[in-house]
Amino acid sequence: MSLRPVTDRRTTSSRLAGTRIVVTGGARGIGASIARRCAAEGAEISVLDRLAEQGSALAGELGCHFVPADLSDPSNTTDALGRAIEALDGIDVLVNNAGILRFGSLLDITVDEWDTVFAINTTAMLVTTQVAARSMIAAGTGGKIVNLASMAGKTGGAGQAHYAASKAAVIALTRVTALELGASGITANCICPGYVLTDMGAATRTEADVTEWSSYSPLGRLADPADVAGVAAFLASADADYMTGQAVNVTGGMVMH
Repeated sequence: MSLRPVTDRRTTSSRLAGTRIVVTGGARGIGASIARRCAAEGAEISVLDRLAEQGSALAGELGCHFVPADLSDPSNTTDALGRAIEALDGIDVLVNNAGILRFGSLLDITVDEWDTVFAINTTAMLVTTQVAARSMIAAGTGGKIVNLASMAGKTGGAGQAHYAASKAAVIALTRVTALELGASGITANCICPGYVLTDMGAATRTEADVTEWSSYSPLGRLADPADVAGVAAFLASADADYMTGQAVNVTGGMVMH
């Protein structure tokens, strides 16, 4: 069984032509893949990230906007997203991708560690949703919010109480967003990836891990960021206009429902 994921898949579709999309945590990994996929489908992109060098490089590659942002700071997040929206002259889609992964046993996690994970994975998402939704409502043209949750938000994960709980909160926040903002023509959905081969997990991921985790999927492999990006592009498009409040599994069949 191969340990390599499928390669990044590009598209010549113009499905997102003229769509203004902000991607948080878009400088690398899943976020960068989403930015590339949406740009390839014609979208205008602004990327928010704390990684200035990588974010600037991506902006140069795609011809998109990059705004440095510290998403652990609500005030900085509000200002950065405002500048990203201004650069695009509005916003049609917000992709809340930014997140951090931390490990620790349930009995050893400190309150500070818990708060750090929630600050990035959940609180920042509340702030960006508020800022983007207010802009969408003021424009009167509706919009789409796509949040990145996780399989762990549905199944839990030993050694990941703070991470799993933060992602379960993302799922709940998505559903409330869909309920409250639907009357304004705004949809909200989230993606729940399984194991994805990203830089974020590389430091703690061994070849033996990849082999074991791949066996959990009927497809016999782990996800590539492109697998998630394709679903994000769909949810950002008019093809998903009648979808809202959904938590979509992208797990290779590890979770089926």
